[in-house]
Amino acid sequence: MRSVGLKVLKNKLSEYGRVAAAGERILISDRDRVVAELVPPRATRSDLPGDAVLGQAVRDGLLTPPLQPDGPVPEPPPVATLDEVLRGLTGDRTDR
Repeated sequence: MRSVGLKVLKNKLSEYGRVAAAGERILISDRDRVVAELVPPRATRSDLPGDAVLGQAVRDGLLTPPLQPDGPVPEPPPVATLDEVLRGLTGDRTDR
């Protein structure tokens, strides 16, 4: 475990970020008083920040994940048939 002052941490944040990512815990101090800890991410934590934020919101009870549907997800009905789309395109082109 390492200890670092705020000023040094600010100047070498990338270095201490790599140290924490490698698995070491870092105590952050301000005027010889520990004010925070920089710890490595849990093994279950996603590499993507957005996934981590959503996962924490689910654990905190702020979000409820959707229920898994039974069977395959149905295909949505088409908005228009191919013939309708082609007729619309032809109509738009003849207006020019």
